[in-house]
Amino acid sequence: MAQILSPLPGTFYRKPAPDQPPFKDVGDTVAVGDVVGIVEVMKSFNQVTSDVAGTITAFLAEDEDAVMPGQPLVDLA
Repeated sequence: MAQILSPLPGTFYRKPAPDQPPFKDVGDTVAVGDVVGIVEVMKSFNQVTSDVAGTITAFLAEDEDAVMPGQPLVDLA
């Protein structure tokens, strides 16, 4: 099992915009470099990308959760 970690402190978003679908959902496959969410820090939006390939088994942070650097955001199998 692998995890995708938050690169920065800020607010985690699963969608690129409120009216758009999430980048990924549980059960989706992820390739290296795929965007799984964004972390917003002081109006700067930073993509959260996967550094491993796998299948998403769980999101450990929900939309609009406050996150810290190194905090697990996504579980992968």
